[in-house]
Amino acid sequence: MTVPTPTPEDKFSFGLWTVAYAGRDPFGEPTRADMDPVYALEKLASLGAYGVNFHDDDLIPFGTDEAPRQQIIDRWKKGLADTGLVVTTATTNLFSQPIFKDGGFTSNDRDVRRYAIKKVMRNVDLAAELGAKVYVAWGGREGAESGAAKDVQAALSRYKEAFDVLGEFVTDRGYDLRFALEPKPNEPRGDILLPTIGHALAFIDELERPELVGLNPEIGHEEMAGLNAAHGYAQALWHDKLFHIDLNGQTGPRYDQDFRFGAGNVRGAFWVVDTLLAGGYDGPVHFDFKTPRTEDDEGVWVAAQACMTNYLVLREKALAFRADPEVQEALEAARLPELATPTLADGEGWADLESAATPDVEALGARGAGFERLDQLALEHLYGVR
Repeated sequence: MTVPTPTPEDKFSFGLWTVAYAGRDPFGEPTRADMDPVYALEKLASLGAYGVNFHDDDLIPFGTDEAPRQQIIDRWKKGLADTGLVVTTATTNLFSQPIFKDGGFTSNDRDVRRYAIKKVMRNVDLAAELGAKVYVAWGGREGAESGAAKDVQAALSRYKEAFDVLGEFVTDRGYDLRFALEPKPNEPRGDILLPTIGHALAFIDELERPELVGLNPEIGHEEMAGLNAAHGYAQALWHDKLFHIDLNGQTGPRYDQDFRFGAGNVRGAFWVVDTLLAGGYDGPVHFDFKTPRTEDDEGVWVAAQACMTNYLVLREKALAFRADPEVQEALEAARLPELATPTLADGEGWADLESAATPDVEALGARGAGFERLDQLALEHLYGVR
């Protein structure tokens, strides 16, 4: 197998904050210089990327006056035009500045909440101007470290209020833009609201415009909670709520490691790709990773290239797995196709089921499922021996 080459048709996108991450962590100062956003565009385009994503403060330093702000935007637009990259998504930083120490939409302080919504609206205007179709919302500071500090039911009401206001805002503006919630269980807050895909789906059902809000699941966030990321992506697809994806690497329920995609839980990454292919996901394939602080600028682009390479490799392996006649035989033996058949036939109800003949319970209990053979075939494709 040759190393595949990414192209814009693969729809690979990167957050500006990912490649521009300077290596700062809670215990250490930056190990790389600040990165010019246009330089990031040029490098990503040269690697075969398709799109880019940004927080408002990634592109425009917090507190920038109007005239220099517009100059930055104009230069950014020129960089996009010169490189051919598109803005796939955008988001708002409601976590870095001291004002957001208790969150944005769910801060106990009403003035903070009002400012947070206004800050999002301003960047939604820019995102729509640049052609973004999805607006990601990560509530990294929406949470608490102690029980008495946050009335969770009131906080969820304020969370709903914020998205109802934003839904009205994009509707009144006539923007072709949807929101994507990004669940995460913890870090930087001890407990973050809407910590999992399931929590977020339940929350969306309570909104005034639920059709405008979906999900942006991240592999690392799911695995931090000890969950199966591929299963989460599958459920989001089942609900027709997988508006965007964040791919990276993680090794279990630790801190948010943000490894390049394909590092960490490789087996889990294989099943995520398989799930996306099976579910027909056709949006941007977005990488939310951070190059370790051990690397210099060259290492940043090695890691970015690796994210795309690893996805393409796993895509080829997943397609080969599904096309393998022996795998198809093993799927039949494991009765996977039978799962798609409704348990009750057309016209049947509970009464028909109640009166139906009881199957041979002992024989069914003694029958093997064949899952080990199927799983081993998947591993052999992943290991490259098939």
